[in-house]
Amino acid sequence: MSLKPCNKVDTNVTELEIQVSAEDFRAAVIKVFNRRKKSITIPGFRKGKAPLNLVEKAYGKDVFYDDAIELLFPDLIADAYEKGGIKAVDNPYDFDLKSVGDDGLHFSVKVVTMPEIELALYKGIQAEKPDTEVGESEVDAEVERLRERNARILTADDRAAKTDDITVIDFEGFVDGVAFEGGKAENYSLTLGSGSFIPGFEDQIIGHKAGEDFDVNVTFPEEYTPELAGKAAVFKVKLHEIKYKELPEADDEFAKDVGDYETVAEMRKGIAEEIGDRKKQDAERVFEEQVLGALVDHVMGEIPEVMFEKRAKENTDDFSHRLSHQGADLDSYLMYTGLDRDTFDAQMLETARRQVTLSLALDKVAALENLTAEESDFEEEYKNMAETYKLEVEKIKEIIAEETVKGDVLRKKAADFVLANAVNTAQAPKAPAKKKAAKTEDKEKTEKKTAKKAATEKEETPAEKKKAPATKKTAAAEKEPAAEKKTAKTKKDTPAKEE
Repeated sequence: MSLKPCNKVDTNVTELEIQVSAEDFRAAVIKVFNRRKKSITIPGFRKGKAPLNLVEKAYGKDVFYDDAIELLFPDLIADAYEKGGIKAVDNPYDFDLKSVGDDGLHFSVKVVTMPEIELALYKGIQAEKPDTEVGESEVDAEVERLRERNARILTADDRAAKTDDITVIDFEGFVDGVAFEGGKAENYSLTLGSGSFIPGFEDQIIGHKAGEDFDVNVTFPEEYTPELAGKAAVFKVKLHEIKYKELPEADDEFAKDVGDYETVAEMRKGIAEEIGDRKKQDAERVFEEQVLGALVDHVMGEIPEVMFEKRAKENTDDFSHRLSHQGADLDSYLMYTGLDRDTFDAQMLETARRQVTLSLALDKVAALENLTAEESDFEEEYKNMAETYKLEVEKIKEIIAEETVKGDVLRKKAADFVLANAVNTAQAPKAPAKKKAAKTEDKEKTEKKTAKKAATEKEETPAEKKKAPATKKTAAAEKEPAAEKKTAKTKKDTPAKEE
């Protein structure tokens, strides 16, 4: 095979012109013939015994040309990529057969290549890391959640229902005196004030005692199901039982019950530490998203659309595969979430754009900083992948090439480098402090001069005060918006609110 000089015909598109000698092409024809000769019949010969020259004479010289080209093509392209230093991102296209025959094979193809990008900035990217300080109100809220979780449910004796009570009721709804489907339940547990039923329903239970029968008059909201929207309804209600929560006191005994604490003070300290750890993890994640999102925005260069499309398809296939493990498919998912396929595909494509651009950016950082992957890095990455996919490490090595793992390792190192060199604007030194101090000194000197002048000249000199305008700090990176997900609404013909 001979490869003519590669010709760049468009941005990220290269044309390869390949020639195969007559000898090599004839060898491919013979190989195809030997594979197919058992099915060939020529008069005067037993099936599969006719020689190649007679078969070509009977069926034409070019009878095996297409198959020979197909046989040679993959290796020819692979060799052309290696010799031409081509990094293709998609299959070749625009196959142009220039000549084929006794003189060999001559053709050209076009191929989309890996783009060359530049980074406007990758060191010193600014982003604001969220505050991780834990306030007393946050600890209080967690203590209240613990109290709620450990509450006792008691039965109210001979008193009327009130807000926050848990009532056990039977009900049946009627519109124009006719019961409607889905409007009936028995021994239903309803917390008053929860807002889980349509407006007015829960309020009309308040004040009634256990054992009472009464009517609840409501009007269904306009956005309810078409059959009931805006209609007046009467619910026949039987109140069986009234319960309430008794929360434990937040004392030392409570602290011992909910954790390895001896006192309330220890408990609050422990809770504060747990909240702090969560907030630090969240802050790191947010900071990372902002910084890497900004890195994407600093990419300069034209990226082939096909790279985004391929990644979007991979993401969709992976998502469908995960759905299948849950006993669902993509069509049912779209129906449940209320998404149409075009919207879903657009979301997948947008996500793919960010992913591909970030990968290229991290590859560029790895190259600029001469980052390397060691054997220990490979082993660690294979181990992590094995744990993720629940497979043996050796099996993962058989499935995933080392070159692919190398790319993942280098990108992770590049991401760590970018994050380590990023600037947290929330912790940036406040330079104006020095200026303020300097201005204070100048002001004091001015006031002394003014006082001296007033003492000698007996005049009053007004002091001119100037205030520097405040400067707002802005993060350099815009956080990548998550793809919006809609939730399907299920409308029930019950007094419950539409969820």
